[in-house]
Amino acid sequence: MEINNLVKKQKEYFNSLETLSYEFRKNALLSLREAIISNQLEIEEALFKDLGKNKVESYMAEIGIVLKEISFMLKHLRKFMKSKRVKTSLTDFPAKTKIMPYPYGVVLIMSPWNYPINLTLSPLVGVIASGNTCILKPSEYSENTSKIISKMIKSIFPEKYISVITGDKNISQTLLDQNFDYIFFTGSKNVGKIVMEKASKHLTPVSLELGGKSPCIIDESASLKVAARRIVFGKYLNAGQTCIAPDYIFIHHSIKEEFIEYFKEALIEQYGNNPLKNQDLCKIINQKHYNRLKKLLNNQDIIIGGEYDDDLLKISPTIIDNVTYTNKIMEDEIFGPILPILVYNDIEEVINYINVNPSPLALYLFTNRKEIENKILKSCNFGGGCINDVIVHFANENLPFGGVGESGIGAYHGKNSFDTFTHYRSLIKKSNLIDIRFRYAPYTSIKEKIIKWYLK
Repeated sequence: MEINNLVKKQKEYFNSLETLSYEFRKNALLSLREAIISNQLEIEEALFKDLGKNKVESYMAEIGIVLKEISFMLKHLRKFMKSKRVKTSLTDFPAKTKIMPYPYGVVLIMSPWNYPINLTLSPLVGVIASGNTCILKPSEYSENTSKIISKMIKSIFPEKYISVITGDKNISQTLLDQNFDYIFFTGSKNVGKIVMEKASKHLTPVSLELGGKSPCIIDESASLKVAARRIVFGKYLNAGQTCIAPDYIFIHHSIKEEFIEYFKEALIEQYGNNPLKNQDLCKIINQKHYNRLKKLLNNQDIIIGGEYDDDLLKISPTIIDNVTYTNKIMEDEIFGPILPILVYNDIEEVINYINVNPSPLALYLFTNRKEIENKILKSCNFGGGCINDVIVHFANENLPFGGVGESGIGAYHGKNSFDTFTHYRSLIKKSNLIDIRFRYAPYTSIKEKIIKWYLK
């Protein structure tokens, strides 16, 4: 079916009101959960082919996150769908006033290749729960996972309700030319600008889940051994191809050498002495990104790692020392298993550097000093983050996940996913028994006084 006809068909289906009931939404979520569980082995195989993910990481960072999101939504859906009575203002008395959740309509989800199950199906959970219809456009780079997503969705939902469109950027351009009711995009800042520009032609609301260079700050009071272990986990999960992975470390000069020793220990603990041969280290998605990352290693002071395997498209976990602000590796988001270290003497240096650059998607701070924690949280703008850990805020359905400024627009997960794909209508139902007439013309000085009294 042609894309414009598919969008039209979905609009017609949405207008049939079939997707609005609690039972319909609940059953759709149950069907999605059952499909994921029954296709789990195929999903794991696809993720291994695309990204070299082992089944534990695939479940922890992809499948399990989506199933948890579905469970949360099923538990709270009836409550989320209810209209909320609010206080009626004196100027509207007598009346009933309420806020009514209502779906937007036809939603487009454009998802990336790095977490192709999680970042495609997690927002879909919100779309379904909110009562919308949806077209999914997974990334062509993770082609094996895109195929299983398409197969799975086709087996449980009619295309007039939820459909999957696969293809290259030309297909994406065609999709963006359509008049959707909402667009949810996860990907790069450059493509996000294109999405926003296209959406503006139809005044379509958007959520943009982008990225940026997320700093990881370590002050001299931090528990270095624990910090090293947690940073190794968060940075090298999915071979660093994570939008909220620590992009660079800012560490106090007095503890750098000690931290590096702990970091080496943590790397060996988690990836062994030969990470390139370790099945727990993912591969780079394709040749283009692999070549880009290898180029970043040129003329750098590599103190850990730096090895690579051209056949496997793997790069070992790498630490780069003696990095300055003007180093080429500090220009763009790294999105790979390379971690630069910068040193500071005073925390104000860190704050100034972060604040002269675009607001990051995430910020991480390792400290045991409350005053440093408060100073960073008050001084720096960022999407979300952790104190004394990294990336784990993503998996908490009670927290909104999203960026700020150039790192994104909007947020989702848990209740925030329902809210994202829901328009909240304001409604006042007036009584006909009493008609307060001072609002009507002609206006007199007495009416003016009454109006001023009401509105004071």
